[in-house]
Amino acid sequence: MIYVVIGFLWLSICLYVILGGADFGAGIVELFTKKKSRERTKELMYESIAPVWEANHMWLIIAIVILFVGFPEIYTTMSTYLHIPLVMMLVGIIARGTAFTFRHYDAVEDRWQMVYTQIFYYASLLTPFFLGLIAASTVSGSINPDAKTFLDLYIFSWLNWFGVSVGLFTVSICGYLASVFALRETVDRLELTLMVRKTHQTMVFVVIAGILVFVTAHFSEIPLAKWIFSKPLGVMAIAFATISLGLILRAMKRRKLLPVRALAGFQVVMILVAATYQHNPNIILLGNGDHLSLLEYSAAGKTISALGWALMLGSVFILPFLFYLMASFSKQRK
Repeated sequence: MIYVVIGFLWLSICLYVILGGADFGAGIVELFTKKKSRERTKELMYESIAPVWEANHMWLIIAIVILFVGFPEIYTTMSTYLHIPLVMMLVGIIARGTAFTFRHYDAVEDRWQMVYTQIFYYASLLTPFFLGLIAASTVSGSINPDAKTFLDLYIFSWLNWFGVSVGLFTVSICGYLASVFALRETVDRLELTLMVRKTHQTMVFVVIAGILVFVTAHFSEIPLAKWIFSKPLGVMAIAFATISLGLILRAMKRRKLLPVRALAGFQVVMILVAATYQHNPNIILLGNGDHLSLLEYSAAGKTISALGWALMLGSVFILPFLFYLMASFSKQRK
């Protein structure tokens, strides 16, 4: 049953990165759009994230509950040493959702609309950045329980050049996902041209940020390249992600946009596989040379069994309605 629980944990993280990433990316793409095209981009982003923005944080909640119930020591370690970026991320999620709601549904249109929009923009930018910082800190060895100072324990455990580069990479991935997801919401050549251009731009940012991740990993003495390319699985994952990129470019060129969302989601999954498979199931690599494993630091067997059954039964009841919700909203604009 432990592998069922780990599977649900990994699946919830993947879905949150894909769906939540497209959600955050909507604000990022809109922020970096020229003013003359911003209104059109706003409409496209709204149509693109409408099926997922209400439900995507469910995957984050599931991941947190799984860690809290099934892996309490891992949850405690993350919430203790990473409490600052975690709080910043949660504040960003709340601020972004609130601003999104008010700027679309506020009955009175006044100067506050500008405030809501700015909050939406920068919360969309900063939230995935802190998510990347958190992810980087779990594998960089920057969390050191033996450290003696406040800065080493609670600041430099996440604030370092490798973490910043992964944060920028996460931001670029979110912008890329939002651009790709919006392709199918276009209704004329002008909108399609705009989103194709945005997709190309975010692709470039993803590549640049990815290179920066490897550079900072090298100077931080993190064997990221070895983790990814030392075994066939990592090479295959990168190869599949690259092939998917080529297929997306081909689909955009031929204006056949039906598979682009699935291909972009598959790319993200392959990136996550490449980045995590080598040290799996060690979810946190500590600075003192120790690690926290999902197998070694799990809760009691009965707790894991109950959690596994709850996740399986819950998925039977929840997932069909979630897919129905997404199918109901996933319609092109008239």
